[in-house]
Amino acid sequence: MNLGTQKLSLKQLELFLLDQEEPCLEKEAKIKIEKCFQVVEKMTGQDAEVVYGVNTGFGSLKDVRVDSKNLSELQMNLIRSHSVGVGRPLSTPVVRLMMLLRAHTLALGHSGVACSTIDLLLQMLYHRIHPVIPSKGSVGASGDLAPLSHLALCLVGEGQVEYQSKIMSTQRAFEKTGLKPLAPKPKEALALINGTQMMTAQASLNWIQARHIVWASHLACALSLEATLGSEKAFDPKVHALKPHPGQLRVATFMTKLLEGSEMMHSHANCNKVQDAYSFRCAPQVHGVAEEALERTRQTLEIEMNSVTDNPLIFPNESLFVSAGHFHGQAVSFAMDALTMALTSLGSISERRTFRLLHSGLSELPTALVKNAGLQSGLMMLQVTSAALVSECKVLSHPSSVDSIPTWMDQEDHVSMGAHASQKNAEVVQNLARIVAIELLCAAQAFHFRRPLKTSATLECAIDEIRKISSAVDHDRALSTDIESVAAFLLEGGFNDWIPSNTEEMTL
Repeated sequence: MNLGTQKLSLKQLELFLLDQEEPCLEKEAKIKIEKCFQVVEKMTGQDAEVVYGVNTGFGSLKDVRVDSKNLSELQMNLIRSHSVGVGRPLSTPVVRLMMLLRAHTLALGHSGVACSTIDLLLQMLYHRIHPVIPSKGSVGASGDLAPLSHLALCLVGEGQVEYQSKIMSTQRAFEKTGLKPLAPKPKEALALINGTQMMTAQASLNWIQARHIVWASHLACALSLEATLGSEKAFDPKVHALKPHPGQLRVATFMTKLLEGSEMMHSHANCNKVQDAYSFRCAPQVHGVAEEALERTRQTLEIEMNSVTDNPLIFPNESLFVSAGHFHGQAVSFAMDALTMALTSLGSISERRTFRLLHSGLSELPTALVKNAGLQSGLMMLQVTSAALVSECKVLSHPSSVDSIPTWMDQEDHVSMGAHASQKNAEVVQNLARIVAIELLCAAQAFHFRRPLKTSATLECAIDEIRKISSAVDHDRALSTDIESVAAFLLEGGFNDWIPSNTEEMTL
């Protein structure tokens, strides 16, 4: 993974989190970084022109000129004063992605940092020294100031880190690994804290997990359709050619392939049912929107992660400094809001299918999918949990990107709330994993009452995988652990092996 010279992708970020990709700085990137750094150095003399962030105050204090002898103190003051985050710490995967993405954007050669600064970030990643970064405090412009300041605080040897599964001072972790703290040079502190890497890191992790869950939701739908003796006719390609939304076409194709060769589907081909409920018949239309939201989000995030999000921007060939607004996270914020709403809709339709599986009058299956209903409650309460999660997702779907509170004496008078949008989305992804897990558990249980009929080979394999995690419910038992275990399996991409290869590409 060559930072600064190679475009990063979400797939690479996933491999990085799995320790299958390692970031590095090649010679070409180092030349660009050094050239930009030298331009900044020329601006540090007493007679140098005024450049924001190099020899001025920050934000509403932009017009205050700072004496050249105080420029190093200015950098340290910036990092310390902006380390004001609160709340629970960000997860280790998000912190690792923040560090990686910050190193990459600095390596693009328009921020004015030294190569040694980026090297320290990479060394911390290598040694798994992870800054403890509070999750709250960013308004998404100027970027994720507070979270990135906590990251920078550790680079200068202050603050706390997680190292070898323990929380300790950065100083102690550096002593254990032989790393030396950064003494930030002019412009470096601002370059480290001004950007969208916290919201983009969280959003990227969300996307990786959501991709797995969306695929699993299609599989859950197919299983539920089979268990309720539904029809595959609504997924016919000639039907969807009449309304060819790309995501809808993909889901219809996927469903058709999942059901291919099903003995169960042919067993009721001549039944008296005219049509299935919307939660089955309209699955391509609803699930397809989630597919398209994922693709649009991927495009947004991959542009953002490969962008310079600093301010001011430096164009070294012209020795030019330009104050702009690349730190504003509106693109990420809006993408997260849209994805959140699409995933909530997916959860809503999944819960409706769960309800039908458990309702004997709708499914022609035993009530609560258990023998001796009444004496036993079976899977009845799983739908209640699903309903609670869906309701929470609906509340979390209130958009962050339309909210804005002016800060810093109205200099920063419009902000994105991108960090908030990405964190809400993270909650929805976790909820959706549980909602889909519940549908899968109910569908797998329903198949016990449809035997000896068999579904397709793919769906039979899916049932087998579920049964490796959660055994069939013959007598009432606590099912919380089953739900969480299946959800964890889905979040890790447990069903990805059955994604049809010809449904991978989608052009919007």
